[in-house]
Amino acid sequence: MKETKNIKDLFQLAVQEKSEETIEDCNEKINFILEEIKKSEINCFLSGENDNFNIYLEIHAGAGGTESQDWADMLRRMYLKWFDKKKFNYQIISEHKGEEAGIKSSTIKVDGDYLYGLMKSESGVHRLVRISPFDSGARRHTSFASVWVYPAVDEEVNIKIDDKDLRIDTYRSSGAGGQHVNTTDSAVRITHLPSKIVVQCQNERSQHKNKETCFKMLKARLYEHEIQKREKQNQDELNAKTDIGWGHQIRSYVLHPYQLVKDLRNKSENSNPSSVLDGNLDQFIEEGIKNR
Repeated sequence: MKETKNIKDLFQLAVQEKSEETIEDCNEKINFILEEIKKSEINCFLSGENDNFNIYLEIHAGAGGTESQDWADMLRRMYLKWFDKKKFNYQIISEHKGEEAGIKSSTIKVDGDYLYGLMKSESGVHRLVRISPFDSGARRHTSFASVWVYPAVDEEVNIKIDDKDLRIDTYRSSGAGGQHVNTTDSAVRITHLPSKIVVQCQNERSQHKNKETCFKMLKARLYEHEIQKREKQNQDELNAKTDIGWGHQIRSYVLHPYQLVKDLRNKSENSNPSSVLDGNLDQFIEEGIKNR
């Protein structure tokens, strides 16, 4: 309070003396204080028992071939840019490239403060409307991709996994790889038979390391599975509000015939999709936290 009073007094004096430099300095200090208040407000919502966990982020292309696969790749780029802006560390665990463009699926491990609390509202179906760059007739297309965020649990969390419940497959990683993924002949896929949860890893050349990463991912998925059971009542309420015709769509990104990104749960909107797709997600992340 003392600091804000000092800034107020200094600003009034600067206005009287018509000191543009001091006025600008006061405005910068006010904006800094407002940002700190916003951070404190957001932190008040991040008090869940799992909110401080790191995350796994999965992206899957929907039906529609190249269109949806390109959209899944655009979504991944959007999130990676947001992680870069926040200085979060990430590693692409697996990816399956599309035949012509984009990705069929990708899993990313991300480390950072309160990541699960920040990101869990991003889980759901994301819809893109645009003039397709793959359509010679320049027609408008609608594409879907799903995003799933789940907590990367630590070693202290006791999740029992019976060997008899697992099917472990090894295979050669698909796609050209790229700067984030090493081509390997030792990719591993683990299926948990009771829950039908499937995890896979291909980023290491060692089959042993890929298998170890898969077990960590499976443990995290099973932990999230238990969380979902406990929150089933709340989830049912959320599903009841969802338009069944669009599945569990949470956000639309419209590039044509108008420009708009709209979250269908909290009605948050942004008329600059290019900025959002370039990683400026704070508005939607914050509204997602408050809406919970």
